[in-house]
Amino acid sequence: MTDEAAAIEFGTDGWRATLDEFTEPRVRMVGQAVATYLREEADGSLDASDGSGTVAVGYDARETSRGFAEELARVLAANGFDVLVPPRDCPTPVVAWTVRQRDLAGGLMVTASHNPPEYNGVKFLPAGGAPALPEVTDALADRLAEPDPLPESQWGGVEEADLVAPYTDRVLDAVDTDLSGLSVVYDAMHGSGRGVTDLLLERAGADVERLRCDRDPDFGGDSPEPTAAHLGDLADRVAESDADLGVANDGDADRIAVVTPDRGVLDPNLFFAATYEALLDGGFWSVDDEARDGEPDQGPTGDVVRTVSTSSIVDRVAEAYGQSVHETAVGFKWVAQAMADHDALMGGEESGGFGITTHVRNKDGVAVAVLAAAVAAAEPYDDRVDGLLERHGAIVQDRVSVDCPDERKDPVLGDLEDALPDELAGSAVERVSTVDGFKIFLADGTWLLMRPSGTEPKLRVYAEASSQERVDELLAAGRELVEPLV
Repeated sequence: MTDEAAAIEFGTDGWRATLDEFTEPRVRMVGQAVATYLREEADGSLDASDGSGTVAVGYDARETSRGFAEELARVLAANGFDVLVPPRDCPTPVVAWTVRQRDLAGGLMVTASHNPPEYNGVKFLPAGGAPALPEVTDALADRLAEPDPLPESQWGGVEEADLVAPYTDRVLDAVDTDLSGLSVVYDAMHGSGRGVTDLLLERAGADVERLRCDRDPDFGGDSPEPTAAHLGDLADRVAESDADLGVANDGDADRIAVVTPDRGVLDPNLFFAATYEALLDGGFWSVDDEARDGEPDQGPTGDVVRTVSTSSIVDRVAEAYGQSVHETAVGFKWVAQAMADHDALMGGEESGGFGITTHVRNKDGVAVAVLAAAVAAAEPYDDRVDGLLERHGAIVQDRVSVDCPDERKDPVLGDLEDALPDELAGSAVERVSTVDGFKIFLADGTWLLMRPSGTEPKLRVYAEASSQERVDELLAAGRELVEPLV
């Protein structure tokens, strides 16, 4: 492996790096790896007429993203693929849905998602539009190489194509509601949701006020991450304007945050549980039979998929409706796979990524924003969450991070297995799950999770209980377990 290839590492969601590492020669190597992989997978049967010889290449609002997308398009075309490139930056879920809807060979998205502006990245979306699993990204890593073009007579073409319009039409067909009378404040965080999520909400009938809906490649000097720390202005505007709902997307609009009049930035776990419960009650999202595997007249089950770090309040909702919960490791690629394996209704994670199985098995902050507005129009989220907590009990979750070099993560986990106690924070250990790190379930109904971050040199410690005080006790106990091992 060359030094250039060795610098490319596919993590939880593609390859991301600062711009001193994320360079055009390395991006071209990724393009060649994708071309080689897709050609080998097709076994010589590429055909642009049925989509199998076509790849979509999208890009986010960062200054360098369009240029990197053009480099990828040139490499793919020189390898015999036809390439679709949108005329402007667009959300990642638009590219994912396009790959599925048009039966394309795959898609590439140039984005660093919610990372600061000095980063960029690239995601590969295999056929079907779901996130790439490790066996796919490992295969790409093995094929990293300098571009190796075919004879020019065999090159494909690069076409500028509107990917957004068909996607938005589909979302409006799927969401069963009229949003007339609903007031929404939308915060694009200067990212690729601008002109897409807000216009969809308007087309569905909502009155929309916009925040940070201009393109700023530097994201106002902040990270385009829709967490409470970055959404103070949105929360203030919802309160000041007496709006019914606030919605924000991250930089590439695959994640969503919701703001309510009473609660401000709504805990993503509570948003997940309330939205899932609304879907179980019926309506809001129609089944797209063409998007499904199996019998065309068979709707999805009411099952739900969540990551190991997502709140168990989702489980309580599922149990109340007689449905099953499928727990996965952290990372939406695992959620997406389980959504297919169990034909689930919905999948999600506590970091704000949610997907509807019949739409596309990927995070979609745009479609879920319109779904959230439909749910809120029927009954405000504040009221829904009040009822949720009344029926299922209060629940609090929090997390802390412990610095840990990447090379120490596996050794620490190995040592932690031998250090797990029989009692933690004054409660007996009932069982331990190893789906992703170590999730310790205690006799008092609380849990503690310790797992390595997939994107930073840190270990994550999560806790869930019925009060913040108890959560703080659990997090302190988790720190005491982990820190001496680093």
